[in-house]
Amino acid sequence: MSTETQTIPAPRDYRGTVFLPDTPFPMRGDLPKREPQWLERWQRLGLWQRLRTQSKGRPHFVLHDGPPYANGPLHIGHALNKILKDVINRAAQMAGKDADYVPGWDCHGLPIEWKVEEEYRAKGKDKDAVPVLEFRAECRAYAEHWLDVQREEFKRLGVFGDWEGRYATMDVTSEAVIVAEIGKFLMNGSLYRGLRPVMWSPVEKTALAEAEIEYHDHVSPTLWARFRLLSAAAEDLVGASVVIWTTTPWTIPGNRAVAYGEEIDYALVHVEGVAEGSHLIPGERLLIALPLLPQFEKDAKLGAHSVKRVLKGAELAGAIAAHPLRGAGYDFDVPLLAGDFVTTEAGTGFVHIAPGHGEDDFNLGRAHNLPIPETVNDDGTFTVQAPGFAGLHVFKAHDAVYAACEKAGTLVAKSKLTHSYPHSWRSKKPVIFRATPQWFIAMDDANEIRAKALAAIDATHFVPDIGRNRIGSMVAARPDWCISRQRAWGVPIAVFVEKRTGEPLRDPAVMERIVSAFRTEGADAWYQPGAAARFLGNDRNPDDYEQVMDIVDVWFESGSTHAFVLPDHNLPFPADLYLEGSDQHRGWFHSSLLESVGTNGVAPFKAVLTHGFVLDEQGRKMSKSLGNVTAPQAVMTQYGADILRLWVMNSDTAEDLRIGPEILKQQAELYRRLRNTLRWLLGNLAGFTDAETVPHAELPELERWVLHRLTELDRRIREAVRTHDWTGVYPEIHNFCATDLSAFYFDIRKDSLYCDALASPRRRAVRTVLDALHRCLTAWLAPVLVFTAEEAWLARFPAEDGSVHLQDFPTLPEEWRDEALAAIWVKIRAIRRAVTGVLEKARADGTIGASLQAAPVLHVPETDLPLLSPEGWAEICITSGLTLSTAEPPEDAFRVQDLFGTNFGAVFAPAQGQKCERCWRVLPEVGQSAAHPTLCRRCEAVVEGAA
Repeated sequence: MSTETQTIPAPRDYRGTVFLPDTPFPMRGDLPKREPQWLERWQRLGLWQRLRTQSKGRPHFVLHDGPPYANGPLHIGHALNKILKDVINRAAQMAGKDADYVPGWDCHGLPIEWKVEEEYRAKGKDKDAVPVLEFRAECRAYAEHWLDVQREEFKRLGVFGDWEGRYATMDVTSEAVIVAEIGKFLMNGSLYRGLRPVMWSPVEKTALAEAEIEYHDHVSPTLWARFRLLSAAAEDLVGASVVIWTTTPWTIPGNRAVAYGEEIDYALVHVEGVAEGSHLIPGERLLIALPLLPQFEKDAKLGAHSVKRVLKGAELAGAIAAHPLRGAGYDFDVPLLAGDFVTTEAGTGFVHIAPGHGEDDFNLGRAHNLPIPETVNDDGTFTVQAPGFAGLHVFKAHDAVYAACEKAGTLVAKSKLTHSYPHSWRSKKPVIFRATPQWFIAMDDANEIRAKALAAIDATHFVPDIGRNRIGSMVAARPDWCISRQRAWGVPIAVFVEKRTGEPLRDPAVMERIVSAFRTEGADAWYQPGAAARFLGNDRNPDDYEQVMDIVDVWFESGSTHAFVLPDHNLPFPADLYLEGSDQHRGWFHSSLLESVGTNGVAPFKAVLTHGFVLDEQGRKMSKSLGNVTAPQAVMTQYGADILRLWVMNSDTAEDLRIGPEILKQQAELYRRLRNTLRWLLGNLAGFTDAETVPHAELPELERWVLHRLTELDRRIREAVRTHDWTGVYPEIHNFCATDLSAFYFDIRKDSLYCDALASPRRRAVRTVLDALHRCLTAWLAPVLVFTAEEAWLARFPAEDGSVHLQDFPTLPEEWRDEALAAIWVKIRAIRRAVTGVLEKARADGTIGASLQAAPVLHVPETDLPLLSPEGWAEICITSGLTLSTAEPPEDAFRVQDLFGTNFGAVFAPAQGQKCERCWRVLPEVGQSAAHPTLCRRCEAVVEGAA
């Protein structure tokens, strides 16, 4: 008896036959550790210099750097500003320009003086006892230290630029040009010295520009005071009292007139009764603006009264009043003058005029030849020209003024008011208006700076466009530009004034000697012994001239940077772009515009871009006391610079930006998705060569749709390069990676990449597209993710001296753009939602675990049958099969509509057959092969072909 033995093939492991991704590009970025290594490599390769050499002959792109202040470590606002500039520069470079970027620093001015003075005070030294050149040398050393610190921090952010050829306003070459620019205004007659009120900081003992002022709530003492009429056209007004209201009682000693509104209705009030505590006197007569009388009743505790008559302000013409401190050293007459600035919004309808302490006051006083007493010293104390108050500080004078008015019988009422008040942005202390001799640049003389500046604004491209109105309204309304400061650390207003005439010396030869000296010695030459004789020359006696020792406003310095940075670096004028925070409409944009218009007749820029400020996650201003400060150094230590750069470009930079721990976590997650996209591309491009490339005409529709999407993004990026408006560009790229690629295209094509034969047309077509995706995405991400894009580029194109930053944006073939195909795939993706919806439902209720276990029925109108074959729909929906039906979807179908309202529906059905052990599709054909019973026919052919 014989026994037959049946041989059963041993189970086979097919995992090794699947073509899985392979790349050395790690999943984790480990940016804090790796980024410094990339910086070292770029330094070693001389990447910046190579880029400049490679760019010779290209059209220039000039983003002129607004100089940050060399005073302390970088804050998050610095990071925002420099990252945005860097992205725009890098993108312009990769779009075919020569984007030579020269970073710079503002090094002069009060904050640095203030710090050095603080060090002096800590050592018990008197700044005024230190020789000026020694003091300036200490200021220079302080600025140099922080310039070097900030430069390294900017580099760590990945900012690319000519760091070796950086500019600084304290360089001798810079100082020479700055003084030469002052000289141009001197020679064309726009520079003059005049007495007029300016914002004055008693703490810092210097004039301030509007750009150096910020407004904070401040509690001001208020005063209502009587000015008794000594004479008036109408007899019933003589002896009555005009009542004024002021929030600056300390200006009363400087009063020289009272202003009224010609068209305002004034009530002649007879006081018949008063409330307890009132300073009013029954029987007296008062003049109050009729609309303000009800409020005055409360403020002054006015009781019973009658209005004798109502008169127009014009009737007060020629009236003379007594100063409220008459008899105490103020025995001069006070005229009543018409003023078009007088309103009935608050107070009494009368404005007391102190010509030395207000713009309207000064202009009205000048029009009527009023005296302008110097009642206040540099430090805010009263001079002897304020009898009874000499030596008292103006901010502590209100009680003394109240007492003096009460003694004179002119106090009507006193109170306090919380309101927005100007403060110095450096000392954070309140400022005053004070008339002092200052140097001004005229806005409306023969040079017509205002008119030219307004025309230049009209010709400038603003991003966002609202900036045009902001700076335009400021230029239209601003007074003459006060450019003098009473400090030591800066560029002097190198001007001589003839003592006999008081006129500035306008001699080109003298100015040339000054500029020539500054070119080699810097501004210190002005402070050397014998400087006046040296510069005036042999033909003039130094004793006949005053050597001006004021320094120029630092805004003038930074506003004139175009005059030395651009020509010194062989860059064209005007610059293509100025980019700073939105506060610079009144700062650097403003001063640069006025300076350039005054010397060149045109703006120094073609376009102006502004960004918002950085707030915490709750929208609050950052402060150490709140503990809500996000320091860029800390972000780079925890996450890396690429995360900070991604945060900038994922934000709407035209608005205020928010940052904090949760927002940074979100950015890290967005980064992870982008990095995974790059990693997936690299893994599936392993071994790819140009020989694999499939011609565009032979690509499947899905691949051609992806290439079309690339052309849409390419146009979006190139438009951003042209307009400088990058809002939404990188969120769009992220959405493309997450939605179009990872969640759609990659998900669909994994099967082809992993399971098709290596040389199959479909797999080659996919890798052809992946090649284009890798080249485009690494290039497009390079301006933002400067370190990650470099890593992703070199992971595929390793070269000892290679870099993605030496590449241009890819030029995409016009044939890739296919609007008709795009419209078809919009519809296909809309219909696909019906299938994915029914699959999700089946997965949720446990019917299936994976989409390949399904073979649903898709109901479409007959007109849409040509869109895809059943096999094509199965491929797109990642199912093992799919049946098309033109019947109306049943009630239990999962329904969707496309953009045109057409109804589609899908009904679940399980896939029939067995699961292929290699590709996991469920097909009836699995099990029919004797050699590979667990494989489908496709996988069997691949395995056999590879064997």
